[in-house]
Amino acid sequence: MRFLIAALMATAVFLSPLAASAESADVEAVITNVDTTNLSLSLDDGKKYQAPEEFNFDGLEPGVKVLVFYTEVDGKRVINDLEIVQ
Repeated sequence: MRFLIAALMATAVFLSPLAASAESADVEAVITNVDTTNLSLSLDDGKKYQAPEEFNFDGLEPGVKVLVFYTEVDGKRVINDLEIVQ
């Protein structure tokens, strides 16, 4: 029984870095480009953010300051949520 618990704990420790890489992050920046064809936004931080298919681009244009919540998936920053900063 102790061996089973130790094995489970070792597995949990081994897999914990994978879970940490899937956490959400956020950035506050100004939009430099809106690409509705490819469903993406470019910000003045030099990064491109991929939007989901159902994303609403209303009110988003270059020069608008936004707070973007994203998750990095396969090297792409995928938008989870976005707020316009006034």
